[in-house]
Amino acid sequence: MRISTTQFYDRSISRLDTLNAQADKLQTQIATTKRFTSAAEDTLAFQRVSVLNRLAADDTAYGRNIKTAQASLDQADTTLSGITSQLQRVSEFAVQANNGTYSDSDREGIAATLDAILDDVLSLANTKDSRGQPLFAGTGGTTAFTRDASGAITYAGSGPEATVPIDAEDSMAVSTDGEKLFSGAGGGVDIFAAISDLAAKVRSGASTGDSITTLEKAMQQVTTAQASIGARGARLELESARLQDVATDREAQRSALEDTDVTSAIANLQKTLTALQATQASFTKLEGLSLFDYLR
Repeated sequence: MRISTTQFYDRSISRLDTLNAQADKLQTQIATTKRFTSAAEDTLAFQRVSVLNRLAADDTAYGRNIKTAQASLDQADTTLSGITSQLQRVSEFAVQANNGTYSDSDREGIAATLDAILDDVLSLANTKDSRGQPLFAGTGGTTAFTRDASGAITYAGSGPEATVPIDAEDSMAVSTDGEKLFSGAGGGVDIFAAISDLAAKVRSGASTGDSITTLEKAMQQVTTAQASIGARGARLELESARLQDVATDREAQRSALEDTDVTSAIANLQKTLTALQATQASFTKLEGLSLFDYLR
């Protein structure tokens, strides 16, 4: 009888410990809404969740980069639209001044206006993004263009177009090659020189026919740059949508591995507590037994 009682006692203690541990675990899962808090509880699931969380963190960073790139490209597009408007005005003045009916005073007035437009275009070409980086200076320099005492405008940027990573294997250019766009590098039109030369022709009364053709090429140059910006913007929108879809799928995977099924956990907790109460009642009766009780 003594051995049987001891075995029953030990089994009851073990059962109580098991039920208490199970109840504590379920209560923790319900409170934290997590199935586990350490690798020891579910090694494979913990490792998989760690990988998913790392990938999510990487994609969050890429998402921020995409927003930065979109903002810079939007600003560049707006800036180029402003430059196109100014070039259209310049082209109109070139046509007007070519009819030969203006007086010296009229020509000087037009030339002065062209000088002011050149200042505006230079200012637009030196636009900086929200980070304080020049939109058209490549990867180096604090400004895209400078003008010396003689009025000559030169490119002050350096390096290739600035880029930001938008996924693990790809980056997106967030700036535009200002030297090529404005200074005519690579056989294009020097926009600053085109405006300056037109102002000089107007002042001297020379024909502006060549300037009209040059300005048409300059506007096409800007239009081509805007098309490139538009294409990059469309690519960023697609990439942003892809990241959102991936994030949704990844979150579903993480939740299935890590999150507590609260409804099921509450039901299991209630069952566990009921079993615990029954075991505690049985154990209490066992502790109340005495040798006289067995002999009676």
